[in-house]
Amino acid sequence: MAKSVSPDAISFILANPCPNSSSDLPEIIVQVLDLKPLGVKHTFMANDGKMKVKGLLQSTLSTEVASGKIQDRSLIRVLDYTLNDIPTKNEKYLIISKCEAVGPPLEEEYTAEVKSEEGGIAKKPKHEIDVKIETNNNEAACIFLKPKQQVVTKSAAQIVHEQHGNMAPSARMAMTRRIHPLVSLNPYQGNWTIKVRVTGKGNMRSYKNARGEGCVFNVELTDEDGTQIQATMFNEAAKKFFEKFEMGKVYYISKGTLKVANKQFKTVQNDYEMTLSENSEVDQVNNEPSFIPQTKFNFVAIDELGPYVNGRELVDVIGVVQSVTPTMNIRRKINNETIPKRDITIADTTKKTVVVSLWNDLATNIGQELLDMSDKSPVVAIKSLKVGDYQGVSLSAVSKSVIVVNPDSPEAEKLRSWYDSEGKDTSMAAIGSGLSPSTNTGSRSMYSDRVSLSHITSNPLLGDDKPVFYCIKACISYIKHDQAMWYQACKTCNKKVTEAVGSGYWCEKCEKNEQDCSLRYIMAVRVSDGSGEAYLSVFNEQAEKLLGCSADELNELKSQEGESAYQMKLKKAIWVPHLFRIGVTQNEYNNEKRQRITVKAVAPIDYATESKFLVEEISNLKISK
Repeated sequence: MAKSVSPDAISFILANPCPNSSSDLPEIIVQVLDLKPLGVKHTFMANDGKMKVKGLLQSTLSTEVASGKIQDRSLIRVLDYTLNDIPTKNEKYLIISKCEAVGPPLEEEYTAEVKSEEGGIAKKPKHEIDVKIETNNNEAACIFLKPKQQVVTKSAAQIVHEQHGNMAPSARMAMTRRIHPLVSLNPYQGNWTIKVRVTGKGNMRSYKNARGEGCVFNVELTDEDGTQIQATMFNEAAKKFFEKFEMGKVYYISKGTLKVANKQFKTVQNDYEMTLSENSEVDQVNNEPSFIPQTKFNFVAIDELGPYVNGRELVDVIGVVQSVTPTMNIRRKINNETIPKRDITIADTTKKTVVVSLWNDLATNIGQELLDMSDKSPVVAIKSLKVGDYQGVSLSAVSKSVIVVNPDSPEAEKLRSWYDSEGKDTSMAAIGSGLSPSTNTGSRSMYSDRVSLSHITSNPLLGDDKPVFYCIKACISYIKHDQAMWYQACKTCNKKVTEAVGSGYWCEKCEKNEQDCSLRYIMAVRVSDGSGEAYLSVFNEQAEKLLGCSADELNELKSQEGESAYQMKLKKAIWVPHLFRIGVTQNEYNNEKRQRITVKAVAPIDYATESKFLVEEISNLKISK
């Protein structure tokens, strides 16, 4: 049986602006009119045929709109809502946080039909909104509206006080309070109470500006649905709550304010940010079951990571594990502390790969788990990663990063299906192979600042004041193998080591003696293009891409298979075209300045992209003529 609009649905909502529990709600079906997007949310008019009220579908319902389930003039069943007053406009807004479509769109706006005094059928005028709720004994029975209930919004302190005083079971306590989900909050609300877990806590920071000096810190809060918001505290509030907030603990919070989030500084996916003052109430949840927040992901495809490079915004990614490195120890420059690090390489349906660096416990625990199962190519979903410019584009875990191995989600199923059917046999390219170290606006393409070698060599003063950067397309014509192609490096800091007295290798930077060391490339190569040639300095990461092996592997090949095998390996890299991102500087040698050209990034030729680039260059030549 087809569903229809609930009689007097808007009247019920107006009489019950803040229901205690969504499970106690009667069936509320309204018609959606004038549906419009507002960022990731949607505004509309809720219509029951007699009355209308402005409404807002939260961002969690945007997929229902995108899929076509909720359309203009369609019917929805309201499952959870809040009716907010907007004092500045003297209006009410129906905030719907949960609903479902119950039928296809109607052909026109729904108008209720009511009996006239003569007993006929007459349409209710749109401007008439009063509804009679009294009848005499001679008239037919009519529907009575539920009397308006007095709704008392309790603060966090009141809730906790009642909880401790009454010691009632948590199920009974849950019926006596109204906990607002984070997704329902907006700056126009007055009193609200939220129940959240602290999933991130910053350090206390000092600041100084034109208005004076002070201190500030922030926390990241997550509710049971996985929605996050950042809360900031200044000065007295910061001093009051810094010790109170503990990582992983659950709190009731009330008497805070919300404002539109500053995109430049926000670290969570939320349109708003919260500010807590010294008058705000924060109380830890005790004597009732806590919750584990549902982890929500907002995945970014690997080939779309470029604009996030060196930005403040953290990203979520999902991919199939291609390789996992052993744990290595990295020494921090700040405090000389050694921390474990492990790199994993993941790929997705864009046929691109990216390196993710894991640190501390993530490297030793989950990283080891991934290493043990790397032959099965597990799917990993990783939340909150920082995007850096190492090797063009790279990802690095932070303290609040979360890794889920083989998650149960549609995205993981789709990725697994693609990889098993075609992905495992597909040639993958690193996302950083076509990008070079970034500028403030994002990653630089290998096709920007393209010049010929003669442009560089014919101008000996290039890089005199400051380094300049270009892209070139060239082939290696000669590798200088008559001089050392690598150096002995410390496995911790990659700095040069010397053979210690007795045995082992001494690292001056780490000030310690190690039993073994690693080899790292430091090569000089001559490259050629149609305009000329030049010598380039190539270091470890770029040299490995050019030769296809590490310095340790090439040294082992030379010692075990001899000079001929070694020379053959070098010849394979000759006359293969590559794209190079280079930096040009001036070095002084014997009181004479000389150009030094260093390779910053290297990538193989993508002939489809190269063809498009050449066509654009030809078009520009025609226009200039």
